[in-house]
Amino acid sequence: MQNNNHLINYYNEYDEEGRLQNNRVGQVEYLTTRRYLDPLLTDDCKIAEIGAGTGRYSVTLAKEGYDVTAVELVPHNLEILRSKLDGSERIKTYQGNALDLGMLEDNVYDVTLLLGPMYHLYSDREKITALKEAVRITKPGGHILVAYCMNEATVIQYVFGCNKLREIMDLHMLTEDWKCISEPKDLFEMVRTEDIERINASVPVERVKLVAADGASRYIREYLEEMDDETFEKWLSYHFATCERQDLIGATNHSLDILRKV
Repeated sequence: MQNNNHLINYYNEYDEEGRLQNNRVGQVEYLTTRRYLDPLLTDDCKIAEIGAGTGRYSVTLAKEGYDVTAVELVPHNLEILRSKLDGSERIKTYQGNALDLGMLEDNVYDVTLLLGPMYHLYSDREKITALKEAVRITKPGGHILVAYCMNEATVIQYVFGCNKLREIMDLHMLTEDWKCISEPKDLFEMVRTEDIERINASVPVERVKLVAADGASRYIREYLEEMDDETFEKWLSYHFATCERQDLIGATNHSLDILRKV
């Protein structure tokens, strides 16, 4: 099963709090996720976030008045999440693992967010276990939103863009068909669209949409930061117009799979 030491050490030092707020690539990802999440929310809905990080979604949704349950693996992240709460929010918080949500009952949540755990699970078995747990706690007809890190963006931007090809090949971290190979010490696991479809086939869900959460934004991140607000709004308009284009999904950094429990 999962060895979490590398992950916990990483998030103890990483600015997860600022990732979705303090740069425009993160803002694109957050705004895209909310664009698809918000139409699923009703006044009386119950939301679970598994892998809640420092609470960018969970705390925001709780402060908007929703009934939220947040589960986070890393104690440091959970401490930050809890520090944002003033006691008026309808939110329960747990330290826990996406692979075992035994503290949560079956068929309770209208929407379940799984926006981080798949980044750090390295086998189909673990990914399927996490997805099964998210589906288990979701009501029939409810929605599960699952985020993934995508393979091709990593090959293009990191392997070639950061001039890491020789290092990566010496470490045997690429297959002959350019699929990234990673393990817990590498922190992140990359997938292709066919990997996502294989995982989904193991659970009782149907896909609503598969979208690019940040699309080409990270490819031009330096330009995004230099844009004036009007131009950035135009970029968002372009991104939203193209983020469902299936011919582009594989090249996004982060994908968002929107599923319905059947």
